[in-house]
Amino acid sequence: MEAVNNTNPKDYYKLLEVEYDATDENIKLNYRRLALKWHPDKHKGDSSVTTKFQEINEAYNVLSDPAKRFDYDLTGSYEIDKYSLQEYLARFKGMILTCNGLGINHTKIWSQQMIESIESSDK
Repeated sequence: MEAVNNTNPKDYYKLLEVEYDATDENIKLNYRRLALKWHPDKHKGDSSVTTKFQEINEAYNVLSDPAKRFDYDLTGSYEIDKYSLQEYLARFKGMILTCNGLGINHTKIWSQQMIESIESSDK
């Protein structure tokens, strides 16, 4: 199995603009949409577009292969400060359920985020 490059960790789910529990079909559809949007032929000479296109391809290469996706989900970027409570729970729900919560305590910050997200969804 191919190892995921962790020298510059990227959130492949965010690169493809999909949820952490996205289906294979959602991943494929978003990849196609983003690949068309960021294709270098549409933005001639712009190296940042080429870089973005390569990142999208890299993300799709990992998330579209079940074995690579499983490996990425276990070894990918885990910078907890970058996630909201909802993103964290969506990304790590499998581990939380199987590891009995990983001993995570409820904090005021997360409680406040949950209250704010519920209030904003009610509007």
